[in-house]
Amino acid sequence: MKIAVDAMGGDRAPDEILKGALLALKEIESEIVLVGPREIVEKTGLPFVETTETVNMDDPPLEVLRKKNSSMHVGLKLVAEGKVDAFVSAGATGPLFLGATSIVGKIKGVERPALGVAVPSLKGFTVLIDAGANAKVRPEHLLDFSFMGIAYARVLGVESPRVGLLNIGSEENKGHEDLKKAFSLLKEHLGDNFYGNVEGHDINLGTVHVVVTDGFSGNVALKTMEGTAKLITSVMKESIKEGGLFSLIGAFLMKKSFDRMRERLDPRTYGGTFILGIRGIVVKAHGSSDAKAIRHAIRVAERGIMMNLVREIERGIPHVRNSGDGR
Repeated sequence: MKIAVDAMGGDRAPDEILKGALLALKEIESEIVLVGPREIVEKTGLPFVETTETVNMDDPPLEVLRKKNSSMHVGLKLVAEGKVDAFVSAGATGPLFLGATSIVGKIKGVERPALGVAVPSLKGFTVLIDAGANAKVRPEHLLDFSFMGIAYARVLGVESPRVGLLNIGSEENKGHEDLKKAFSLLKEHLGDNFYGNVEGHDINLGTVHVVVTDGFSGNVALKTMEGTAKLITSVMKESIKEGGLFSLIGAFLMKKSFDRMRERLDPRTYGGTFILGIRGIVVKAHGSSDAKAIRHAIRVAERGIMMNLVREIERGIPHVRNSGDGR
């Protein structure tokens, strides 16, 4: 297995990207191939593909197609040509998403690929889709997202995933007209797999296995979860310091429990987001990813390879369309 990594993508590129790649190398079975300028990537000692251009974080989406020798374009092309099994980039979402759909190509029957991420919940995980790629969508797109979300959840081990439609209330008549139309479509095509409307708190409660929404709302929800996780850990640290000696002793005794909680809540541990609906594995890492986040994104990519994610989604989507159960 080979995973290409965009050495020039992200706010902290290239240093944190290279550190993350070296960290991941100790934990995965795959070979890592760096994509970037020779003078930057060759010092790591890892295999690399040389490029001379960079898609900047503030570049418009079309730049990924214009800059054909950029690390992002070349990495996506490596996936499209089957020279690597996955590509990881912390570069700008717009160019990466456009490049993935144009260069790697869409799965047959998928009109709009989407960002799908498995976020932690009280019951394990919840697949949130779309997490930021499509700011405005039609009701039919939300139905497609549910098909892809079900297929992804099944790959993660859920036999009969239940789907919720993100809304401002759980009642069927809530939301604007497009959400009401989407509700009817999901109810018609998913049958018992459709739970109904869910609210923001249901994502982390694990009320359903898949939460479907537009990219604008999904990204806001994801960033809110990230901020809340940081708030919880920061408040706990401050409370322990202000609590005096007994708080410090208690914290010491519970250190392992606190470490596990911090790891579970840390956004960097689920920062690798699949672009679902394309004919290859492309993982979008957070734009501000540090080495730890890049390490995890690479591990997410390897998991996608080992789960045969693309093949399973290709197989699952038509079955979900026909039967509603993803089988």
